[in-house]
Amino acid sequence: MDIKLFDYDLPTELIAQYPPRRRGNSKLMILNRSTGQIDIRPFSTLSEYLVRGDALVMNNTRVFKARLLGHHQSGAEVEVFLTKFLLHSADSSKKRPRPWGALVRPSRRLKDGEEIIFDERHRLCLKKNLGDGKWFIEFSSRTMEQSVIRKFGHIPLPQYIKRQDEISDSNRYQTVFARRDRANAVAAPTAGLHFTRSMLVNLKRQGVNTVEITLDVGPGTFKPVQVEDIRNHKVDSEFASLSAKACRILNTVKSKGNRVIAVGTTSMRTLESAAVTGNAIQAFSKDVNLYIKPGYRFKFADRLLTNFHLPKSSLLILVSAFAGRERILKAYQEAIRNKMRFFSYGDAMLIL
Repeated sequence: MDIKLFDYDLPTELIAQYPPRRRGNSKLMILNRSTGQIDIRPFSTLSEYLVRGDALVMNNTRVFKARLLGHHQSGAEVEVFLTKFLLHSADSSKKRPRPWGALVRPSRRLKDGEEIIFDERHRLCLKKNLGDGKWFIEFSSRTMEQSVIRKFGHIPLPQYIKRQDEISDSNRYQTVFARRDRANAVAAPTAGLHFTRSMLVNLKRQGVNTVEITLDVGPGTFKPVQVEDIRNHKVDSEFASLSAKACRILNTVKSKGNRVIAVGTTSMRTLESAAVTGNAIQAFSKDVNLYIKPGYRFKFADRLLTNFHLPKSSLLILVSAFAGRERILKAYQEAIRNKMRFFSYGDAMLIL
């Protein structure tokens, strides 16, 4: 359980800085976790590994422009990274302001009650310093909140993408099935980025179920494992929802002997966070913080479609729990040898 066991060397040129020119034009590694066999094919061949009655479980959350660049009244530049809005439990009004959790950099000289300014009309208030760069912040109104995010927000690309966000990222760092009313994520469920609308139509014609779940991806997805013993790592909580309709479809799929394929680690964690009574998965809507590591017994998902993950990360630990650490690291070395692209805008892996 030493974190060093989940490390590997990656040439920096294999970290994808942009998506492929056309959505879906990526590679797909097929890893058979029983035999260890590895194949590399175009992502468009995914349908060959699915049969009528199978189910793809997809995270329909949407990334919003969470990165705000403003300045302090002294003139110093300040970045406010919105992480999670905190609803008033007794106030469902869409007009009243709501507090947000945020990461504010630099924070050292900022004080409670000060404002971050974007222009003469747009600003927000730093309500309370929670330490370590974490703050409660608040806009003067919901209208101000929406206006600031729309006009001054940036797509929160991961730090390993060494460039500023561009107009194209508003579309490409977003799945085609992301729902506009689910714009609560600060990172994309990247395994879903490979799907095109036409591919989803063809899968439906093939008789493959596509089931939507929600997990609003938070900044914790990039949280490094900073402990030697991975059992001591803590995963940040994120809101997840699995509807009764989705459960009915998935339970029918399983009862007929078909397979449930989690599209991404977020879908996997959502499925595995649900209660399973007998062989039936149960609906829920709550914050989850399931940490999947070697030794975990998977309850519901049969296969996993995922991207390639950072060394020493909780996501690499998750896929190692699913397929075996040695098989995963061997597959990663094969991906490097074949110059596959890594991380958010990179290629995909299907673990059978």
